[in-house]
Amino acid sequence: MTTDAKMITRSNVEVMIPVETSSEIIKNVPGASAALQLFKQLPNMSAKQRTLPVASALPSAYFLNGDTATKQTTNAEWDKLTLTAEEIAVIIPIPEAVLDDAAYPIWDELKPQIVEAFGLAIDEAIFFGVNKPASYPNAIVTEAISKGNTVEVGTDVDIAGDIIGENGVMAKVEAAGYRVTGFYADSTLEAKFRNLRDKNNQLLYTPGLTSEVPVSLVGRPLLYDQIGGVFDTSQALLVAGDFSKAVYSIRQDITYKLLDQAIIQNSDGTIAYNLAQQDMCALRCVMRIGIQVANPVSRKGSSANRYPFAVLVPSADELGA
Repeated sequence: MTTDAKMITRSNVEVMIPVETSSEIIKNVPGASAALQLFKQLPNMSAKQRTLPVASALPSAYFLNGDTATKQTTNAEWDKLTLTAEEIAVIIPIPEAVLDDAAYPIWDELKPQIVEAFGLAIDEAIFFGVNKPASYPNAIVTEAISKGNTVEVGTDVDIAGDIIGENGVMAKVEAAGYRVTGFYADSTLEAKFRNLRDKNNQLLYTPGLTSEVPVSLVGRPLLYDQIGGVFDTSQALLVAGDFSKAVYSIRQDITYKLLDQAIIQNSDGTIAYNLAQQDMCALRCVMRIGIQVANPVSRKGSSANRYPFAVLVPSADELGA
């Protein structure tokens, strides 16, 4: 029998089923999706798909030569960008006896971790293409690399130059006619950023010691991979870009439904759990969200390499280490 289905067993939660216990659970604070913090949120979708116009040709204007000169004409063109609501879901089974014996509200403890898991799925798909739905755009890191919008660590005198120098990742974005509005980085870069200074010995990096002072680099917001595991550091260490060109719209926010009469099947169709017969229940979690990256025409750069994002990639020495 195939056993690819998973559940919460008594051994998974035995520390939560003591005779006597304190009322604290020590755990990591769940991380949040970087994409949903940095991207532009559109109004919620009222249907499975939403179409957005994206400029593909810009109008021109001309000076006239003399009082009776003929005015010239121009045109403008738009392409359409389609957001399709794709579903993220998971089912978490647990025996009812285990649920009853637990000294903590297991479902309440699970929900923040489920939100984090959904955020991980979104970030992996949109930045690196992991399990990406076909309707979603090419992964940002993948597309930036294909456009040649990359800078290798060590290209400049230090990592600050690699990012903000005239040949840095910011310059790659700006050369295409966009403005960098933020950064998303692997957490290993934080140690390298802490002492970055300009020529006047002023800090370039604001560490964000309180919630009122967010992390920033050269005045732009900087998010680290709070979830952990999103970044494939063999491909990229940092993403810089115009995040206003990346948009998302929610068709259905995360919903939870407790099942107690369902049958859960393995991928080969065999029955993994019969909830009613085995005195089990399961929490079903579902979300539907559409994501797109616009690449509107600009008056700078060529259409061949135009893209609103660039990435800092590891050096050949780091990959060989």
